[in-house]
Amino acid sequence: MLVIRLTRIGKTNEPAYRIVVAEKRNAVKGAHMEVIGFYNPSEKKKLEVKKDRFEYWVSKGATPSDTMASMMKAQGVSGMEKFIGNRNKKRKATKAPAEVAAAPAQQEAPAPEAPAAEEAPAEEVAAQ
Repeated sequence: MLVIRLTRIGKTNEPAYRIVVAEKRNAVKGAHMEVIGFYNPSEKKKLEVKKDRFEYWVSKGATPSDTMASMMKAQGVSGMEKFIGNRNKKRKATKAPAEVAAAPAQQEAPAPEAPAAEEAPAEEVAAQ
């Protein structure tokens, strides 16, 4: 499966990124098929992408990463919503809060304890 993602380049504390098309199984800094742009956050978040190549790879089945889809949506590319994850949405509760509070009170009573085995007198234990 092909993915369009960022791969980091640049110096320590001065990140820059290449936008590459690569096999998903490959390492992030590993082999890639094509470089289609770059992103430099230190230069006023400069983003340059070959939009025609980006759209070509998406049409061939490559899926952009969540970050890449968000950046391309900001650039005006349509259809990126389906690739963006639910990172800003709150998790839905599985039960209503009233049900959650009442649930512990409705638990079954604990099973009756088994009768304890008769213990040997202390004198017999000491003799053994």
